[in-house]
Amino acid sequence: MSAAYYRRITAASGHFRQPTIPTTPHIHLAGKLILSPPREQRRISLRLSNRCPWLIEAVPVGPTAVQSESSSSEDEEEMKKVVETEKKEVTAAEVAVAAAVTVAFGVGNRVLYKLALVPLKRYPFFLAQLATFGYVLVYFSILHLRYHAGLVTDEMLSLPKTPYIVVGILEALGAVSGMAAGAILSGAAIPILSQSFLVWQLLLSSIFLGRKYRFNQLFGCFLVAAGVVVTVASGSSTGSLMEAGIFWSSLMIVSFLFQAADTILKEMIFLDAGRRLKGRSVDLFVVNSFGSAFQALFICLLLPLLSKMWGIPFNQLPNYLMDGAACFLNIGTVSGCDGAPLLPLLFIVVNMGFNISLLHLLKISTAVVSCLASTFSVPISVFLFTLPLPYLGVASSLPSGFVAGVVVLVAGMLIYAWTPSPNTPKVSTLHLS
Repeated sequence: MSAAYYRRITAASGHFRQPTIPTTPHIHLAGKLILSPPREQRRISLRLSNRCPWLIEAVPVGPTAVQSESSSSEDEEEMKKVVETEKKEVTAAEVAVAAAVTVAFGVGNRVLYKLALVPLKRYPFFLAQLATFGYVLVYFSILHLRYHAGLVTDEMLSLPKTPYIVVGILEALGAVSGMAAGAILSGAAIPILSQSFLVWQLLLSSIFLGRKYRFNQLFGCFLVAAGVVVTVASGSSTGSLMEAGIFWSSLMIVSFLFQAADTILKEMIFLDAGRRLKGRSVDLFVVNSFGSAFQALFICLLLPLLSKMWGIPFNQLPNYLMDGAACFLNIGTVSGCDGAPLLPLLFIVVNMGFNISLLHLLKISTAVVSCLASTFSVPISVFLFTLPLPYLGVASSLPSGFVAGVVVLVAGMLIYAWTPSPNTPKVSTLHLS
């Protein structure tokens, strides 16, 4: 029986590795099956009509075996479901509470910034740099404590740093372009143009996160932006945008593009971390600390340009910062610093709380929801400035269109939150390196 031979097929958890079969026009099974089951292995011999029996052998395979494509795709789908489950576990009540806290901090942030500039009216650039560089120290101190408490793991700290570098670049560019345009724009121009922030977020989340928004959500966002415009613009002189020129208005819109891209990237970091950490979420102080560190680095590199924008010669910047520190502490011979250091310190604490609450809301919901919560603080702040607040002198009058603007804004919020169907939004599996 010279033509007889055996061909072996091994069955494991992966693909069947079938050897090359000699090309024959037709092979018919003779219908005869020979089964030989030893103790350790099971062999099935199929006898063919051309007397070329096949030996089919099932053998145990170790963990180093090659996994099939279907197995790897199933694992990826499983991790995708884990990330989705992480989002679903957060109830609507938790999101509502986080949004309310964010609105409260947002209102306090706007009011206390105005109060902090009363003693530091000649040193706003010092206050901005104190917030930028001081927060790095505070955030990393909190991160150190949370690491030793076991809330931050080595896996969280070993996540790729490239996204944090991009966050720092975006925040620095947003600050520089915003400062440059803000020095020229006046009146209601900045609050009106800031509504482009929401538009950028809707666009960027659709592109990079693959989100599909329902009509009621898009219409609700439009009403929110329109409500803010009506609330703020009704109390100011018209034509402030045209007086500033198209260039500076466009530059302010670009600055909000950088800020919107920053928030979308942070949301991508949280989603990607859920995949890398096997469903666990990265601690928000990891994102805050490294993002603030790289922002401070790029702001430091741009200090000559920033000081020029504020009208401070770069060679006089050290003296300016020393005088600003003296005014902040209300010591030395610097006059006109009544209210320091209490008011600036209150602003710094509340501003830090606002940033943390905003990032927490973004983590448990979406960037668009965090933007809506921040936007809701605008009309409340406008109303508070009509009250007799200390150090601000005569209170401002309530804009004529305030009530109508607030009604439109609240209606937009309710329309956005209305869910006509139980379908859950799409969550994309992201890969950041």
